[in-house]
Amino acid sequence: MKLSKLKNLTIALLTLLTHQLSFGQGKSISITIDDVPNTSKFEKDSFRSVLMNVLDSLDIPFTIFINETKISKTDYSKKNEQLLEAWIKNENALIGNHTFRHPRYSDVGLENFMSDVEKGEKLTRTYASKHKKSLKYFRFPFNDLGLDSLQHTQVKSALSKKGYIITPFTIESSDWMFDTVYQHYLKNGQTSKAHKIGELYVNKTVELVTFFDSLASQIYNRPVKHIYLCHDNAINADYLSKIIERLNNENYEIISLEESLTDPIYQQEDTYYKKWGISWLYRWMPTQKERVKWMQQEPDLSEIQSTYDELTKK
Repeated sequence: MKLSKLKNLTIALLTLLTHQLSFGQGKSISITIDDVPNTSKFEKDSFRSVLMNVLDSLDIPFTIFINETKISKTDYSKKNEQLLEAWIKNENALIGNHTFRHPRYSDVGLENFMSDVEKGEKLTRTYASKHKKSLKYFRFPFNDLGLDSLQHTQVKSALSKKGYIITPFTIESSDWMFDTVYQHYLKNGQTSKAHKIGELYVNKTVELVTFFDSLASQIYNRPVKHIYLCHDNAINADYLSKIIERLNNENYEIISLEESLTDPIYQQEDTYYKKWGISWLYRWMPTQKERVKWMQQEPDLSEIQSTYDELTKK
């Protein structure tokens, strides 16, 4: 059978399967958290993980992506190790590797990158084994999969040989940018401004969920199982619960990453061979023209972008 015919058959079968799975499927999203554990905030909060406590109160599944270098970022490495273990043993948590020191793959190259991947799994595997959990998920720092198709292919092969599942996302809301501004206002005693940034973060996140849900529905003619990317930071410690509440009110079910990945959309070929960390909904589009068309329709983040730019230039 010719390759083109095989590809067409595969697409047809995927379409049929997605239609079959869509029967009775409602809206759903999984929560994935990068840059765990936030040891600096842990110290400031008298050695409590506020975000973990919030997640426990919500009693929802979530996935963490760990940077083990954070253990030595403060003077309390033993307490930080205990924090890491607490995240790993949490009954609602799935575990992922986010490398040791969060390098850009396109900058450091395959050998250095894979060395950092291996360095970043040592403590994690020890604690995962202790608590009878597996370490099989991986997320790229900056969602940078490489400069070109060769780099993409090489690193995917290397990670696959180590048994890792590369973890995509369909939705993110630049929470790191909101968090920088939010923490600036808190540090300077401008609590009213900080609160406004928190509320803006919630509103823009829900807007982005609605946008990407609409995009996916138009492409796949059904609800898809979304994956939301956020970070272990102050703004999520204070406002992620409000985002979850809003999503629940809009009939989104919070599901595990493992369940989200059963959606056939995640079996599609990634055709985007650049280093920028865009949504996989864009990566699966066949042309850059189509990507740009949709990107231009995204909810406007210029307000937080301009404030962030102003603060970081000082």
